[in-house]
Amino acid sequence: MPLIIKELTTIEEMLANIEVMRFLYPAFTLEKYESYLVEMIPHNYKQVAVFENEICVAVSGFWSGTKLWSGKYIEIDNFIVHPEHRSKGLGKMMTDYVDALAKETGCTMIVLDAFTGNYTAHRFYYNQGFVPKGFHFLKILNEEGLS
Repeated sequence: MPLIIKELTTIEEMLANIEVMRFLYPAFTLEKYESYLVEMIPHNYKQVAVFENEICVAVSGFWSGTKLWSGKYIEIDNFIVHPEHRSKGLGKMMTDYVDALAKETGCTMIVLDAFTGNYTAHRFYYNQGFVPKGFHFLKILNEEGLS
């Protein structure tokens, strides 16, 4: 079955794939997801998704921006492959897409966060050419607001 990769730029396109997003955030409501997208899209947030027979089987958000230490970059955010479609190369399809987009738009790097205990993700990202550069520190101010 042919796989198709698409860049999603509208709220409607992203909302249509909430079921895949729920593999990472099971309690996500459509209303909460939409309210976040309304805030995020004006700040260069997009998604890349893989479809099989017009059904979304993998999705990842990404942002573009500029920082003083790095210049222009793309940040991968919320990288999800449907559990029944893992180990089929979908993740590589998405990272290859972001890699080509980053090069095409003059980025100096692609960045991402992976939770410290997510060893499967670490192995995947190492295999895609990513290396750890530092620690991502956070200070949680409202745990109830977390997804």
